[in-house]
Amino acid sequence: MPRINLLPWREAERKRKRQEFVLSLFAAGASAALVTLLGYWQMTSAISHQQDRNDLLTREIAGLDKKIEEINGLDAQKQRLLARMEIIETLQRSRPEIVHVFDEVVRVLPEGVYLTYLRQTGSRFELRGVAQSSTRVSSFMRNIEGSEWLAEPTLQVVETKSSAGTGAEFTMFASQRSHAAPEDADATGGADKKVAAK
Repeated sequence: MPRINLLPWREAERKRKRQEFVLSLFAAGASAALVTLLGYWQMTSAISHQQDRNDLLTREIAGLDKKIEEINGLDAQKQRLLARMEIIETLQRSRPEIVHVFDEVVRVLPEGVYLTYLRQTGSRFELRGVAQSSTRVSSFMRNIEGSEWLAEPTLQVVETKSSAGTGAEFTMFASQRSHAAPEDADATGGADKKVAAK
């Protein structure tokens, strides 16, 4: 029986299979690298696109914040202007009152009494003067109580002017009766006027 040597054929088959395995490994590595590169490029592109969108949104939000600040500033300015207009309107409506008050002070001032100082703080008046007697001061207070424009007389100080008792210096407070609308009363509260009379 003849003897056949199969070793070279098996060696060649092993070599071929080894080469195929190496080629398969190389192809699989190349495919994995390609897929990884494509995935990385796609992910980078998506991140870049999202970053651009985020930057756009940030710019738009900053612009809207600036507009909101401008609107708030305009609202505050509008409120200040409305408050000023309201005060001016209130002063315009209450302007004739002080004329009536001064006229009323002259009317209620009895004979033998004259004022040396008159000050208005809001709706309250401080009156200082000299009277021939304390009876004249009492008469002055009664006249204020019956007045149309003055009310609530309060005597603060009465001092005898001379040792003979012929005169008295007094300090008195009175309130103004408001004839304006109720909402006007608060706006005129800050007026402070000083008048010296002889």
